[in-house]
Amino acid sequence: MKTVTVYDIAREANVSVATVSRVLNNTAPVKKETRERISALIEKYQFQPNALARSLIRKETGMIGFILPDITNPFFPEVLAGFDREARKMGYTYFLCDTFSTNEETLNQYERESQYISLLMEKQVDGIVMLGGRIDLSRPDPQMIREVEEAARRVPFLLLNGSLPQVGLNRVATDQKLGAVLATQHLLELGHRDIAAVGGYSAMSNTQQRLQGFRSAMRENGLQPRKEWMLQDGFSVEAGVEFTSRLLAMNPRPTAIFCLNDLVAIGALKAASRAGVRVPEELSIIGYDDIQFAANSIPELTTVSLKAAEIGRLAAETLHRMIGKKKVPKLLSVLPELVVRQSTAAVRKGG
Repeated sequence: MKTVTVYDIAREANVSVATVSRVLNNTAPVKKETRERISALIEKYQFQPNALARSLIRKETGMIGFILPDITNPFFPEVLAGFDREARKMGYTYFLCDTFSTNEETLNQYERESQYISLLMEKQVDGIVMLGGRIDLSRPDPQMIREVEEAARRVPFLLLNGSLPQVGLNRVATDQKLGAVLATQHLLELGHRDIAAVGGYSAMSNTQQRLQGFRSAMRENGLQPRKEWMLQDGFSVEAGVEFTSRLLAMNPRPTAIFCLNDLVAIGALKAASRAGVRVPEELSIIGYDDIQFAANSIPELTTVSLKAAEIGRLAAETLHRMIGKKKVPKLLSVLPELVVRQSTAAVRKGG
């Protein structure tokens, strides 16, 4: 059976190839009767335009690379979902590159990132979005920076919630420090003064920014954070269990815990339950990110929303404009929002 081409459709409809192209891509007005005639032929022959040929003509593939560090962390899929919904409206599909590496694998996360950047360039994607990984390091290796810089000279490259030192790439980001200030102020307004801060990694810029916000809010209220109540090196539920168990064994112990992400906060809830400590009556716990699990924990978790879906939506919109060579701001800021639920309460008298 002969393959039907755009030229066959144009010949049978008695129109130009350009007119068929306008109907297929909806790029310009076409008379109603002409559009209906062309659409009927497209349906009759089940015509599918050749994506490769179209990409050669338009100098675009309609493909975007999306690099993220761990698809199992609920925050990242929420960003991706917001991106996907907006990107599909504009006709894009994407390569999803998950750089998570276990201890048993030979390549680490950053080596996998390098592989994916190279692969996406070979695939001639129209643009690349990067979330987490090297862009969250406070001092990334110069070679890692150069790889991104070189790729950004060839295709639009957008960073989400991270940055690279002395590299002026476009970014969409939530104010991480402000989010921590909102969380800490909430606990202070409830009367808490003995507040711990747990979670994160000291080498990561987002951890440093969140801790800056925590310290800033404490000091503005005349309080000095206790060093022994600031426990880092973990963003997981398991880390939250470990950190909170250590805090609850101390004397004195905090009346509230600011967790640097929601997974750590869920671990804190688990540790408190195991220790027979009631939340929020005896211990207030606040998270950070507002992943879907936060509203479904027991008690429901008070947290800070980083507007994950909005970050994703803005990323797709911004990258589309960059691909179209339109002017976009270097930084699009998204304001975090405090979400008060059940895991925080006023400090007990004498607590």
